[in-house]
Amino acid sequence: MGIDTTIIAALDSILTEPWKVTNPRDVPQSEDIALLNGAASIEATYLYADLANSSALAQAVPPESAARAIRMYLNMAVRVLRHYQGEIRSFDGDRVMAIFIGDSKNSNAFRAAMAINSYVINVMPDRIASLPEIGRAGWAMKHGIGIDTGPALLVRGGVRNNNDIVSIGAAPNVAAKLADIRDLDPIHITKRSIERVRQDYRQHPDGRVRHRLCGEKQIGGHRLVVHSSDWWWTIA
Repeated sequence: MGIDTTIIAALDSILTEPWKVTNPRDVPQSEDIALLNGAASIEATYLYADLANSSALAQAVPPESAARAIRMYLNMAVRVLRHYQGEIRSFDGDRVMAIFIGDSKNSNAFRAAMAINSYVINVMPDRIASLPEIGRAGWAMKHGIGIDTGPALLVRGGVRNNNDIVSIGAAPNVAAKLADIRDLDPIHITKRSIERVRQDYRQHPDGRVRHRLCGEKQIGGHRLVVHSSDWWWTIA
């Protein structure tokens, strides 16, 4: 069978094979979902953490130095996300995606975002400055985080030995787009998500609110109300 015949047969199978959808209580691993026709339906909060302007960094300094900066950000972000019960399911260059489920999914995601921001503001600058090539290039670490919540369908995309979980739904798409926003605040979260965050995470004990209305954003043909935050909050 030639490659063209194989591809056409695979496309027809994907088109017609009935889905076998599960409703897991935990975020599934890739092997938990059948490659042919498996799917998992979940209610989840998605968080994307994205290191900003890494392309400029990679062009300005030796790749070994750029790799140190990118690895530091990703290593820190993954550890924070896992600390707040986020399940890591995707990396894309200098970006990481986490899925939160359960009753505290929005609170955990927002709390994790503020903790990541704390490291970027308070811990990373001195370490980045210790890399002389980056210091001479004038590059400073900045980042963006996007958060949204809603239903998603998890499937496996690709072929045997070359596949990964793909999240289908508004929440993962919106969270990814929000992480790309580059304005005054690094954290952007939809109204439907921030409204489900526990009050003591949304508001400081002195009365200050840890987020503000950012306005409407056009995402995928829809206008969504978005809040933003520049708060940092160390891990207790």
